[in-house]
Amino acid sequence: MFHSRLGCSSISFRHQDLGNALRTMKGLGFEEIDLGALPGVCDHVPYVLDAAAVAAVSTDVNASGLRVRSVNGDIGDLNKVLDGGGRAARERHLAALLTLASNVGAKALVLPCGALDHTPVRSPDEDLDLIAAQLIGAGQRAAEFGVELWTESLHFLRFCWNLERAGLLADRLAGSGVGIVMDFSHIVAAGGDLQSYLDRHQGRISHVHLRDAVPGNINLSIGNGAADFAGGLKRLAADGYTGHFSLELETRDVPNDERPAAAAKAASFITDLL
Repeated sequence: MFHSRLGCSSISFRHQDLGNALRTMKGLGFEEIDLGALPGVCDHVPYVLDAAAVAAVSTDVNASGLRVRSVNGDIGDLNKVLDGGGRAARERHLAALLTLASNVGAKALVLPCGALDHTPVRSPDEDLDLIAAQLIGAGQRAAEFGVELWTESLHFLRFCWNLERAGLLADRLAGSGVGIVMDFSHIVAAGGDLQSYLDRHQGRISHVHLRDAVPGNINLSIGNGAADFAGGLKRLAADGYTGHFSLELETRDVPNDERPAAAAKAASFITDLL
């Protein structure tokens, strides 16, 4: 029904428990998903991710018959300076997320591009250096699990919130194997130019999130904002992008009971463009 490269993030149905969200996405005709594991945003994967929780989520996802493109997770603020105990806790959480990603056959684990704060912990350059080092290290660990490591950058709410910081992070990640997740809504919300973002990240994009926005607001349904999906998708194709796309409809302009219909409408719209 929908384009074979178009999936849906479980974040789109974060108001449902995991089992119901999986059934909703499959019932709408999606064959591929991103699995939300973001505390405070989507609780489909428990933040306290012990072996039992990993096993339970893996069982539910695998039983659904849906393919998983990525697990969208968080292991804490990557520009925060940690002591030995903090580093050990982060490593345990990373290993649990990578185990989950491997169990469900995900291509990648996605981590954020820094804290939910634009203000540096130390200085912009030092914070960017630390974020890049943490992502590169996580990427090396991910390879042990047969999983790629991607980061969503730029992200309007995170440290790398604009074109400048996203570009500086991309420079630091060059050649590391860490992929970039592009999100239409975050670029628009930051007041950035989509074509400029694509110029800066040409050949670096591993995955694309789809949601609409206006400057300052990332939480709009597709068609209710200012994102140029037609122009952006055309440019991605021209640049040779062969990756996949995911509807991440963490919107605030649609009531929960209308979310399935809104997701199906957005999927049809994007399918026509693809």
